[in-house]
Amino acid sequence: MLLPAMGTAAVAGSAASLRTSYPALQIAFLVGICGGSPSIQTAFLGDVVISDGVLQYRLGRQYPGGFVMKGMSEGNVHAPNKEIRGLIAYFKTEAGIRELEDGSAHHLKVLQDESVRRNYKTSYQYPGFVEDKLFESAYSHKHRDLSLCKLCFRDADLCDVATQHPCSELGCDESKLVPRAQLGSVEGQRLAQAKARGPAIFIGRVASGDTVMKSGEHRDKIAKEHSIVAFEMEGAGLWDEIPTVVIKGICDYSDSHKNKLWQPYAAATAASVTKAVIQRYSLNDDIETALIPLGKCPDFMS
Repeated sequence: MLLPAMGTAAVAGSAASLRTSYPALQIAFLVGICGGSPSIQTAFLGDVVISDGVLQYRLGRQYPGGFVMKGMSEGNVHAPNKEIRGLIAYFKTEAGIRELEDGSAHHLKVLQDESVRRNYKTSYQYPGFVEDKLFESAYSHKHRDLSLCKLCFRDADLCDVATQHPCSELGCDESKLVPRAQLGSVEGQRLAQAKARGPAIFIGRVASGDTVMKSGEHRDKIAKEHSIVAFEMEGAGLWDEIPTVVIKGICDYSDSHKNKLWQPYAAATAASVTKAVIQRYSLNDDIETALIPLGKCPDFMS
């Protein structure tokens, strides 16, 4: 099932319709792309996050002095049911995560080869470690010649024009990049080879909301307070209706330096991991499942 729009409200409506059509539905897989949290220092673009809980981070109270998010003790975290907990528990073991990574690497290779055979516009190839850039949390994506843009002159405002251009065009200062394994190093070369083969997989709590997270500072604050591994826009809406596993490929770092370069590859890695998860998930004869792909997952992965 392809969702009609982003956001928890749009997903909730689709989930209710799905529940009506398939009353015996027991589990759904919500698949697509997300923004990563640098709190996982070993996570890079193209890696995949699997949820073991969903936090609705825009749920709370608006006071005159600002917005206060609803606390976990107030029911703001959606916890998985027994069946999903059992599935996730296996993937948290060394054998389980290795099985998942090997299976997803195989499915990703099949997907990439098939996209070439079918002459798709997108080949879902790994963009390269050199294109994986994480800027310091407080360093914003904006016009560097502030005399050309009144919005970018005021740090508190986000310029829609600037968001349509990559960092290379705006001249974002790469001295503001967070130091990580460099491509020229032995460690960096090994990492690039591993990422080209297939994604690393992380399991943890996902933050879900109707707004796109584009602030590195807000990202870090929420991630630290609530142990968040990724930010996305649909999970909370679906989880209220159907027991759900959220599986998302990391296409950016949930900050203002977003671009679409990594989206096809991240969607492909998420689809590949989902197929590996489904192969492990055992069904009873009277249980139906739904796979709900988001983003740009190719049709031959369904």
